[in-house]
Amino acid sequence: MTRPILHDYFRSSASYRVRIALNLKGVEYEQHSVGLAEGAQKSAEYRALNPQGFVPMLEIDGLRLTQSLSIMVYLDQRFPEPLLMPRDPAEGAHVRSLALLVACDIHPLNNLRVLKYLKSELGHDQAEVDGWYRHWVAEGLAALEAMAAPRAGRFLHGDTATLADVCLVPQLFNARRFEVPLEPYPTLLRADEAASALPPFAAAHPDRQEQPA
Repeated sequence: MTRPILHDYFRSSASYRVRIALNLKGVEYEQHSVGLAEGAQKSAEYRALNPQGFVPMLEIDGLRLTQSLSIMVYLDQRFPEPLLMPRDPAEGAHVRSLALLVACDIHPLNNLRVLKYLKSELGHDQAEVDGWYRHWVAEGLAALEAMAAPRAGRFLHGDTATLADVCLVPQLFNARRFEVPLEPYPTLLRADEAASALPPFAAAHPDRQEQPA
């Protein structure tokens, strides 16, 4: 197999998820950093590869895969061990619900393009933008805590890292950047600590990635 190429950005939550998944699966890959802050994702060259102009995009097996959850499902099917989602239908549905809560409910309201639009187009100052971020993150994390706690162990679902933890760790990284209080979420903090200690998670951390020049 030709070595996959991951188009990503070091602080992108969605890219961070895919890096973790690739590492968990033991897939070696090359990285192409796309400077989101500089608008490189809007370039004609990049949009020719990914018309949506988002990261991550994974070039693998002759495919160009976009959307982090779709990429991770592909990786879970292509490289079955270790599983990111339990095989049991009910447990798998629960794990996907936790992952989707982060990826589809919390993250889209707080990604870079939304925050930029609030400030540059709608005229909100930085304090208002930060308030927006903290409000929606806190609301989402409270729901995630309540949903995860009954079935959590060391991780969000039992004692094995799953897709839910792959989504959680990048979200909490960004929450800390914006100084969101995390003490109300002991289940999430326990899972974050356990997952972050694993080498595949640690190697995907933004501080260990190439940054745009």
